[in-house]
This record gives sequence, structure tokens and C-alpha cells, in this order.
Amino acid sequence: MDTSSALNFNNTQIAFAYKSNAALRRDYRIFQLINQNWLVQFGTQAASFLMDVGFKIPIAIGMKPTVYATFCGGNNLNEASEKINKLYQYNVKTVLDYGVEGKEREEDFIRTENAIKEAILYAANKETVDIVSSKFTGLIPFSILEKLHAKTDLTAEEKTIYEKSKSRIFDIAKLAYDKNVSLFVDAEESWIQQPLDELTYELMLLYNKEKPIIYNTAQLYRKDRLPFLKKCIEQAQKDNIIYAVKLVRGAYMEKEAERAEKMNYENPIQDTKEATDNDYNDALRITIQAIKNTAICVATHNEASSLLATQLMQQHQLPTNHPHIQFSQLYGMSDNISFNLGAAGYSVHKYMPYGPVKDVIPYLIRRAQENTSVSGQMGRELKLLKDEVKRRKLFFAI
Repeated sequence: MDTSSALNFNNTQIAFAYKSNAALRRDYRIFQLINQNWLVQFGTQAASFLMDVGFKIPIAIGMKPTVYATFCGGNNLNEASEKINKLYQYNVKTVLDYGVEGKEREEDFIRTENAIKEAILYAANKETVDIVSSKFTGLIPFSILEKLHAKTDLTAEEKTIYEKSKSRIFDIAKLAYDKNVSLFVDAEESWIQQPLDELTYELMLLYNKEKPIIYNTAQLYRKDRLPFLKKCIEQAQKDNIIYAVKLVRGAYMEKEAERAEKMNYENPIQDTKEATDNDYNDALRITIQAIKNTAICVATHNEASSLLATQLMQQHQLPTNHPHIQFSQLYGMSDNISFNLGAAGYSVHKYMPYGPVKDVIPYLIRRAQENTSVSGQMGRELKLLKDEVKRRKLFFAI
């Protein structure tokens, strides 16, 4: 059967079957608001300012039943379990993402390490979760990564801190391997990415010999990532390991452009969206062609790329549940892609952040800013929600 031709990303009945009427009405109203770019810009700036001057708790109280409820799992894994189990009823698994970010103190690194390990142990005995996400910038000081990327010598104290950080990361990776849980390593800004790439590959050499455990992330909005991806796949074939990678478009466009202009070097970001789309789709072709020694997560909200991935799988006669091919979208976004893929038998995950509301607010602010910068993203989400509201005859929500 040609499942791609049967896929219909406009089927809102399948897309939102997991949402109660109350949740559907709530999300519809929220997307009505965040579809207004000026309101998102004003709201995120105001929220950031209020947090900086000590008003975290009032902001958290306002966000918990609204934006937080729509895009996050809960304060902790126990609270997130209800949503995780609900997704699984519709053939959609969960990627656990401890959503606390922007920390720099040792005690914060320890807390993040413990949270990631807790997530791995949670996933170890559950069919609902088999991937945990991590940000190595939550475990290593940003300033040290900058110096490593720039090939600048570390001080004796920095060397000690870095070795401690590496030990922390290797402990996490070993636990993931021992518990048979995959570990996603998030991509970061271009000026700290190289040491993270090298560290991630070092972990792959240890743990990706038989199955994909450690996944790097390739941001295809960078001009250099497609050649980088080809090089990594070739090297992994020589090393006889599985090169596992999460394919994304990118998350730091404005920050990258500002830094490039300020420091007078070429902007590493693609000149056009079309160039990014072309590289992303070429990355799909390259990885699926080499799927025996490669594993991918098609992490995108782009319908065309998601459909292309399914077509490539059919061309190469790969089953919909191939263990080296996953799909993923953010929790609360692109349900039309996730649940229709899940209903067609593909391996799909929702990327679910969780953590204390006041600590996850920076994540929510960043996601709001990213999503409003994607042309048409919020409008598409709103239209789909409106279609389902009408289908259920919940006209009082409009």
C-alpha cells in the first residue's frame, strides 16, 4: 500500500482526537492570540522584563493554565505521565525534554544531570518513551565551549571544570546505553558547536555500534551542515558505527545574524528559506539512502518534508516502523502531522518539555519567538484548530 498517498495532513479529526473539547477550546483561543506577532513580541519582552526584576511567580501563575498547559507536560515526570499516556493511545510516543535552560552554576548543572538521568530511568521500563533529550549547555559552561570552539587554551581551572563536565555527560550516556534509551543532543549556536559535535561523535563511537543510542542534531539552516552531515556519515561507515542525527531547520537565526554582523564575519545562516528547505530535503535523501549505517529523527513542522520522508521510505522499500527512522514535532504544535503519521503506522514522537513553570518560562518565550518568525506557522495551526472546532460544532469557541 502507498501510505504516503493515503496521508492527509488536513484530517483534523485524527489530528485532535486526543484533545477534549475543553482543551481544544483553550488551544484555539491561545493560538488566536499568538497568531498576532506584535502581541507575541510585546508579551515575551514584558514577561522577560518582569522575570528579570523578580516577578517570576506571578508570570508563572498566569502561564500555567494557558501557554504552559498547551506546550508543556507538567512540573515533573509524574505530572507529565497523564499526557504521555494519552499520546501513546494514538500511537505517538514522547521525547522527554527537561525544559530548564540558561543555567551556569555548578548546582544547576548537577540538577540538570540528575533530571536527565531521572528521565532515562523513567523511560527505561515504559513503551511510551524511548528517547530523552539533552542540552549539553545545561551541563558545560557556555564560556568554556566558546574557548574550545575558538581553539583558545583553557586555564587550569577551566580544564578541571571541563573534565568534570565531560565526566557528567559520559555518565549520562552510559546510563542511556545501559537502559536502552536513546539520547538526543541538541544543537547550539554556531560559535560553540564544534566541541559539541566532537564530544557527541566520541559518545557514538562507544555506544552506537549496534543500534542508535546517541543522536547529534544538524541545523540545516546553516550553510555548512549538509557537507558536515555527508562527512559524518562517511566517517561513521569507516568506523562501523551508526551515525544518528536529528534533522532540524534551526533555532537561532536572529542571534546568528546579529553576531555575524557585529563581529564582521559571514552569516552562517542560509540566504533564503528555499535554500534551507533544499538542504533539509537533501539531508533526508542522503540519510535514508544510507539508512543501514544511519539513523534519523525527522524533526520538522514542515508538511512537505514530512511527506517526502515517507515517500523516500517507500522508494527504498523500508517499513513505516523502521527502527532507524523517527518523526518528531513539538508538543502542542503540528498535531496534524504527528497524529496522521502515527495513524499510518510511522514511528512518531512528541517533543515534550517539562519542569517547574517559573524555570521553563525562558523555553516558552524562545519557542514563541521562533514560531512566530516562521512564515504562516501560527496561521496554519489556527486554521486547523478552527476546522476541528467547527467539525465538533463548538461554535461558541469561535
